[in-house]
Amino acid sequence: MKVETISYEADGLAMESLLYLDEDKAGPRPGVLVFPEAFGLGENAKTHAERLAELGYAALACDLHGEAKLYDDLATVMGLLEPMQKDPLRTRARAEGGLKALRARAEVDSGRIGAIGFCFGGTVALELARSGADVRGVVGFHSGLATARPQDARNIKGKVLVCLGADDPGIPPEQRADFEREMRDGGVDWRMHLYGGVVHSFTNKNAARLGRPEVARYDAGAHRRSWTEMRAFFDEVFA
Repeated sequence: MKVETISYEADGLAMESLLYLDEDKAGPRPGVLVFPEAFGLGENAKTHAERLAELGYAALACDLHGEAKLYDDLATVMGLLEPMQKDPLRTRARAEGGLKALRARAEVDSGRIGAIGFCFGGTVALELARSGADVRGVVGFHSGLATARPQDARNIKGKVLVCLGADDPGIPPEQRADFEREMRDGGVDWRMHLYGGVVHSFTNKNAARLGRPEVARYDAGAHRRSWTEMRAFFDEVFA
């Protein structure tokens, strides 16, 4: 497995992302952007990017805060996210920087690119789609669904999949209903999978570090099912 640091500028920040490639695979292959949780480019995103590369994709695990900064304090992170949430164009700029960097690689089939994201990274993937970027499909794992620009759903060119814990307190039924309305109004090809008894961060094996199992908790079953559903989704959109 080849892992290479890719540097580029996005939203005025010096980004340092990691490109994962299976060197035994010949020729251009589909590319997948992997956006991390709010804390920055940590092990969860890196591990899933490596798994995607093992499946034959070129996977770019994307920097979120610039200079590959990784935070461990939730209050600090929420302060960093606030301007991005208020102005989705800034979120999209960071995502588009990664897209441009991935598309420029000779190993990547530039006409077959998708994106996935975890927690706020799922929000980033959805905002990339709302920007009208030429991506075949985006997948959000326990991703925030709200946006300050729901009218931009009409710009979405690819398909959308979100995989959520049905009992995630951060993504309540009201937010899911608003998202469904947004997708319908935008004429989007979308789907949503809910997992009963599951809360936030179900893909992250270190979710227990938060110390709040009622909010964030790893769930092996939901992790496995959502990954299987993502694989089928990408088989479809990249066919």
